[in-house]
Amino acid sequence: MCPQCNTRYDDWDHGGEGEEDLYAVTVQRCVGCQVIADKQDELARDKGIDNHGVKVALIPASAAAAIEAHREATRRRRNDEDDD
Repeated sequence: MCPQCNTRYDDWDHGGEGEEDLYAVTVQRCVGCQVIADKQDELARDKGIDNHGVKVALIPASAAAAIEAHREATRRRRNDEDDD
């Protein structure tokens, strides 16, 4: 079995007459995968970041907003402590 496409060699007719392949090719665009690939390209191109080992993931917008609010609160608290 092919580790990449998970088909077996014998699943294909190999040009035999009248035999249909067991699989058909379909093309599908995943917007999430496209956004991830775009971000990876942006990091490499605009920010000069080496992408080896860098994972770009999608999280719910509400979770991203909560993380940013927590970071901002932490920044404000640190600034207040520095002022004292």
